[in-house]
Amino acid sequence: MADGWKTREEMEQTERAVLAPFAQKSGESRGRKYPEPSHAYRTEFQRDRARIIHSRAFRRLEYKTQVFLNGTGDHLRTRLTHSIEVASISRTIARALSLNEDLAEAIALAHDLGHAPFGHSGEEMLAECMREHGGFEHNRQSLRVVEVLEDAYPEFPGLNLTFEVREGLQKHQAFYDPPSPNEEKYKSPALEAQIANLADAITYYSHDLDDAVDFEILSAEQLRENVVWQESCENVVRRYPDAREPELHKLIIRDIIDVQVRDVVRSSAKAIGDSRVQSADEVRQQAPPMIRYSAELLRANRALRKFLYANVYYHPRVAEVNRRACEMLRKVFESYVLDPSKLGEAATRRIEREGLHRTICDYIAGMTDRYLLEEYARLAS
Repeated sequence: MADGWKTREEMEQTERAVLAPFAQKSGESRGRKYPEPSHAYRTEFQRDRARIIHSRAFRRLEYKTQVFLNGTGDHLRTRLTHSIEVASISRTIARALSLNEDLAEAIALAHDLGHAPFGHSGEEMLAECMREHGGFEHNRQSLRVVEVLEDAYPEFPGLNLTFEVREGLQKHQAFYDPPSPNEEKYKSPALEAQIANLADAITYYSHDLDDAVDFEILSAEQLRENVVWQESCENVVRRYPDAREPELHKLIIRDIIDVQVRDVVRSSAKAIGDSRVQSADEVRQQAPPMIRYSAELLRANRALRKFLYANVYYHPRVAEVNRRACEMLRKVFESYVLDPSKLGEAATRRIEREGLHRTICDYIAGMTDRYLLEEYARLAS
């Protein structure tokens, strides 16, 4: 360590010495679309993480709905707290498997940058508005945010993130397309990207349950119907026989997360070992992904997902509020189509290049819940 501080080269050397052979090393990154000089004491993935955290899109996540409309309760999750929780779980899994924590965290922090206001209901409404104009899907929009829409740097559009972070934002695709069309196709992304994807599921399974209990829309009887909840409840009661609400359900949520993460680490370690991969590029040739649940927990989580849709996401106290908010979103979209000058100067300048509907879609997808409600009131008046 020269001059009392650690250089980027020394950090890269530490990665090569400490991380697993199949981990994605920052010194072996495929680089950025627009070449930039390396930093003196930050790796490429550490720079990506900082760019994401300092982006305007990331700050706006504080005022975007996770499940319960933003502002409904002080302790309910927002898109921002959800993203931070996904990053935390991603780092835990990556560390346990000797993978690159910085890369997994950067992908996790960026995975919802393109989410529309009003949660998945807002995404569905925006997709409906764009049905005849190229569609809308928040994962593709997250990539669009970091490649095109953020404008913090005069030298290039977007954030100019590394290939590895951008590939991690292309999840939920049956056949894996690289983020740039001139690059080869492959079967799976790097393991760190797979971790961020599964950590997202672990987070919303557990924390949507937590918020629903806090919001008092799930009864004890309903919760006992679900295997994931019931097994963790039994674990907690054995360890803490005197636990009572509200502490009890917090302990159960923590146990659910621990069970899920332990299962993923064990199952993934076995899958990686069985595959005998020796590099990140060999990982990309493997299908299906190797970061996975056990078969037993996968079945239980599918049942939990159905339970959440039946009892939380479509609950009248959630669905009716979201329906009214999404109707406002649709009317704002239609108002802009009829009179594009209402978009404002910066957005209007992009219409010639991007087209009217895509420009409107980008503008609305970037809105916070609060701003869309204010814009609806402005346009209605």
